[in-house]
Amino acid sequence: MSRTFAYCRVSSADQTTDNQVREIEAAGFSIQPQRIVEETISGSVAAMERPQFARLVDRLESGDVLLVTKLDRLGRNAMDVRASVERLANAGVRVHCLALGGVDLTSPAGKMTMGVIAAVAEFERDLLIERTQSGLRRAKEQGKPLGRPPLLSVEQQREVRERRAAGASLGRLAIEYGVTKAAIQRVERRGRSPNP
Repeated sequence: MSRTFAYCRVSSADQTTDNQVREIEAAGFSIQPQRIVEETISGSVAAMERPQFARLVDRLESGDVLLVTKLDRLGRNAMDVRASVERLANAGVRVHCLALGGVDLTSPAGKMTMGVIAAVAEFERDLLIERTQSGLRRAKEQGKPLGRPPLLSVEQQREVRERRAAGASLGRLAIEYGVTKAAIQRVERRGRSPNP
């Protein structure tokens, strides 16, 4: 007999999964509490690197159903979602997403939906890269400095280089100037380059 599980994820400790559980119940699903897997972890973490999700995947058996309220609960991006769905489909687990009308993502219609979502995600990523590169080219042509502004003024950078040459420690300088050791090292490297 097939079992139904729910995976509910939030990104931070000040959030709860209550709304996701209510959504699932409102959609007509009655899931045993021990089959509702809740996790607090950033969406930027790949699905199989999430401890609770990985344990859930180990519990699932062929014929089981996994419910999520939205695709972003399932993976960090379209490629991650697709890999998770394919892995579960290969194990005989059906994956339903409420935000997509409860469609089974492992069915032919679900696979088509996933294909469209993946294509749109790739298109959006390519557009973002194109816009970013265009903006950087335009800024460079206008003579605008690229990258983040230096933490230390030109005078402070000169002082840091002189003091490092005189033997001052990275830690001491970082504390005095209120920056990280890495920032002091960057100042040193820039001082050694032909165009500081």
